Amino acid sequence: MKIARDIARAVGQLADPTFQRVLWSGLGLTVALLVGFALATVWGLNWLLPDSVTLPWIGDVTWLDNLASGVSLLGVMVLSVFLMVPVASAFISLFLDDVTDAVEAKHYPSLTPAPRLSLAEGIRDGIGFLGVLILANLAALVAYLAFPPLAPVIFYALNGFLLGREYMQLIAARRLGREGALAFRRRYPLRIWSAGALMAVPLTVPVVNLLVPLLGAATFTHLFHRLHSAPVPSGRTSRDPAR
Repeated sequence: MKIARDIARAVGQLADPTFQRVLWSGLGLTVALLVGFALATVWGLNWLLPDSVTLPWIGDVTWLDNLASGVSLLGVMVLSVFLMVPVASAFISLFLDDVTDAVEAKHYPSLTPAPRLSLAEGIRDGIGFLGVLILANLAALVAYLAFPPLAPVIFYALNGFLLGREYMQLIAARRLGREGALAFRRRYPLRIWSAGALMAVPLTVPVVNLLVPLLGAATFTHLFHRLHSAPVPSGRTSRDPAR
């Protein structure tokens, strides 16, 4: 299957210095944000809570603020485990132009450089992608609870659609513009969904899931150029037999 070859080529470039720089920059920003959030939470509680309170039958209690700070810090640490991947993905998405440029420089050297998104556009797209991903998966919890045996199918189908939609939109828009990218996605829905579903598999593997943004950007760059260079049979628009 050609999509598997696209993924293999993306995996083969993970050691690329650009990929490594993007990965560690994203992880560094993520850790800094989560640590800053934890420290701000502890400081805020220490500022809000009094140094001591007087309780009936107990008297003065001077350790209430320390207890609240400890509990809140533990809660933030637990929450960080779940936020690490989506937050890292959002930060890494700010540098996806670098990843795509590196893929094109290595595998498609005859191409002229694509226009780059501005920082504001990158932040907007990254936040939008993160928000849609989180909200859609929260909504899917209802389906998971209603149909437990189908939970894996729902997870991969939903995230395959979301990842395929977002990554292909970001990659194709660099060459075709936003409207052109939308038309391109509509032309190849099954192949884009198939690549997205395969990208959703590592989301369930700890540590490996941090590589999904890099693999997604690189894989969809290969997929875009392969599909864009292929002739489109006349009369075919939305039909897309997977191959």
